[in-house]
Amino acid sequence: MTGETDAARVQARGVLDRLERGELRAAEPSADGNWQVNERVKQAILDVFRLSHDVNLPAGVFAFRDRDLLIPPANRASPCRLVPGGTIIRRGAYVAGDVVVMPPAYINVGAYVGAGSMIDSHALVGSCAQIGRRVHVSAAAQVGGVLEPVAACPVIIEDDCFIGGNCGIYEGVRVRSRAVLAAGVVLSASTALFDLVHECEIRATLGILEIPAGAVVVPGYRPIAGGFGAGCGLGLSAAIIVKYRDDRTDARTSIEHALRRSRDAPS
Repeated sequence: MTGETDAARVQARGVLDRLERGELRAAEPSADGNWQVNERVKQAILDVFRLSHDVNLPAGVFAFRDRDLLIPPANRASPCRLVPGGTIIRRGAYVAGDVVVMPPAYINVGAYVGAGSMIDSHALVGSCAQIGRRVHVSAAAQVGGVLEPVAACPVIIEDDCFIGGNCGIYEGVRVRSRAVLAAGVVLSASTALFDLVHECEIRATLGILEIPAGAVVVPGYRPIAGGFGAGCGLGLSAAIIVKYRDDRTDARTSIEHALRRSRDAPS
């Protein structure tokens, strides 16, 4: 290994440290409410993989193998409430101090999880995904990772959203603040989204499907028009906005926050 490579590896570790402290982000909100992809940060994460070496990781009767720069130190203290039971927070992920992570969950490199959020059991927060403050990611929800190409916008979930169990949110999706996704909603840039309130169809613009702020989204389907599919009564999956968030919806989605406050209150 050359001195130049050694220096690059030291720099790569510095990038991971800054990501974990929240000083660097793969994407950041701008003053106008849009999001800006930080291509240099995403490229730096890709460089971490390039500069790393595969190493064997014995763990009792199990054996693992991963890239060495991405392996968390054995004595690293978790800033968040990390319940025992198989959760992995990979190096280069930022998780705010009052986040609760239930086991088993996985938070990948470059991800950002804001204050007051909860990542429930069997949930995935993929590479570079941006999770806002006070977001509940329910059990078995999948927030996809978007690392390549570096210009691609990662999955973004803004503040105060509720993501139901078994949801899938994948490349090209931006969930605006206070939106509620019911259990089983699957979204990607190609998903057909129908707004029953405003009687319109929402499609991706420039490769980004945007879920409006406060929207309450449930899984649905749309029938195939004509041909063999129609004759068989087949349909394609779709997402449907059935309403926009109101006081009743807020009451249902704030239960976890109320419970958390009661747990933290002095006895």
